[in-house]
Amino acid sequence: MQTFEELVAEAEAAPTEGWDFSWFEGRATEERPSWGYARAMGERLAGAQAALDIQTGGGEVLASARKLPKLTAATEGWPPNVAKATALLHPRGAVVVAAPEDAPLPFGDEAFDLVVSRHPVTPHWTEITRVLRPGGTYFAQHVGPGSVFEIIEYFLGPQPEAGRNHRHPDRERADAEAAGLRIVDLRAERLRMEFQDIGAVVHFLRKVVWMVPGFTVDRYRPRLLSLHERIEAEGPFVAHSTRHLFEARKPEAFEARKPQA
Repeated sequence: MQTFEELVAEAEAAPTEGWDFSWFEGRATEERPSWGYARAMGERLAGAQAALDIQTGGGEVLASARKLPKLTAATEGWPPNVAKATALLHPRGAVVVAAPEDAPLPFGDEAFDLVVSRHPVTPHWTEITRVLRPGGTYFAQHVGPGSVFEIIEYFLGPQPEAGRNHRHPDRERADAEAAGLRIVDLRAERLRMEFQDIGAVVHFLRKVVWMVPGFTVDRYRPRLLSLHERIEAEGPFVAHSTRHLFEARKPEAFEARKPQA
């Protein structure tokens, strides 16, 4: 059995680029949403003419599609991910554009008939609407409210209620509709996660950096050691992720809203 120090050292040495979670095999598990996002995304891509993947990460999810439209683009803001996505997607004929997640999308109006995204940090609805053609579709899987709060609160303590309601699907529905989109499908699920050892926790927090901002092993060593001892005594640390499937369409007769004077 590996010691605390060995597990932590192994997790700290593991690369964190992209959205490949294969490192967790045998160390952590997460239930998958019933709708099968990657499969459903691939079906829509196969019938699209021009598609955009927002915040593609390392491009792994987009690359899983059997067929990509002739015109396929992806955006990503983190430089190591940009390099990884470029290497993975360029051979498939897709262009990867480095773009900060909070910046306007670097494309012209009505450039795409399909926009997809898996776990965008914040969906920028007015920009999504702008780059969609009339009749075009936004299809995505979003992280929901209070996702993995068991880990967040273990390290940071109780969080305000506003934080738990961040990314609520009802609020996102209202924001999407305010931007001019029509909701086609919106489904939410709460999914069980298990962390089998402290290395899995460390790697998760290094990879999903917004969970515990500023996380380092040195900063949280006492809490990590305590959690390691708890896992060894009681079994896996259990948390729950929340996900929602979002499908929205831009109306055929869409008219851009002009700012009020």
